[in-house]
Amino acid sequence: MTSRSRLAVLLATMFVAMACTPGAGPSTRPSGSAGTTQPTTAASGTASDAPTDGGPTDSSSIGPSGDPSPDPSAGGTSCDNLAEGSTDKLAAICDTGVLRVSTDPNYAPQSFLNDAGDLVGFDIDVAREIATRIGVEVEFKTPSFDLVQAGGWNDRWDVSVGSITVTEPRIERLDFTEPYYFTPAQMSATADSGITSIDGFAGRRICIGAATTYLDWINGDLALGDGSTPAPVPEGIEPVALETDALCAQALSAGRREFEGFLSSSTTVQQAIDDGVPIVAVGDPVFFEPLAVATDKSGPAHQELQAELDRIVRAMHDDGTLTAFSEEWYDGLDLTKSAT
Repeated sequence: MTSRSRLAVLLATMFVAMACTPGAGPSTRPSGSAGTTQPTTAASGTASDAPTDGGPTDSSSIGPSGDPSPDPSAGGTSCDNLAEGSTDKLAAICDTGVLRVSTDPNYAPQSFLNDAGDLVGFDIDVAREIATRIGVEVEFKTPSFDLVQAGGWNDRWDVSVGSITVTEPRIERLDFTEPYYFTPAQMSATADSGITSIDGFAGRRICIGAATTYLDWINGDLALGDGSTPAPVPEGIEPVALETDALCAQALSAGRREFEGFLSSSTTVQQAIDDGVPIVAVGDPVFFEPLAVATDKSGPAHQELQAELDRIVRAMHDDGTLTAFSEEWYDGLDLTKSAT
């Protein structure tokens, strides 16, 4: 059985089937040009860089905000149904015709640049679909992840669709929709390390992305927003932090051996294995990540935008769009259902 098949079997046994309304799949998205730095249509995307710095504020929770939003029963897009005279962030997005989305250009298969230089992946498809349902084009921004999760975006992008895990500290500075998918956090070890269990990492060095939930777990600071409890941390394990966990796979592929594996989502670990990185997945997932669309709590007033994002994510669950995207990018696996 291949490593991909083993992952499929593992996840199939772990994810609890939840009833969901059969859907017609993703809505039709407008076509547009790619490979430019201009705002792109919801059907194509090229990243544009964002400036740096940021900082935290305030408090919130996962899921629907309960705030007023355009009436979905009226049909059409969010912009079609926006109340006249609205001063919400949603109105500004509709006026410009562009939703600015932060994401990671180096996080396959969630979001990455293909051979043509276009952003593709699960998160990219989700972001495009959200923009389509709002009724605008999408422009991708690619700030570093530590800036995104810190809040204080200073209105440099509107939302994050970048596989950001909902944690209790992040809830204090970001507003989240309900999770749009869930991934297992998977340990991996170099094939020649001799590590065959989670406990085998005791006293060893492992590569981890900076400012991630994986580093929080190693440091004993992880508090997931859904209240679930992660696995115990191996005694004496030493993290080596790079800017993102995807860079860990690249470092191992390049022959760096100052660490003996890396911790990331199971999807990223499996992608690295498929790409020929000399690693093996080790043990069961150490925790499951609820991943959600985020907005900046300290940013411009965005009650209507948040309510629309909540509604759109819920609708994409109900009509099967998220399941279709997941099965497309994760070899038939539906990661949109909680494992807890």
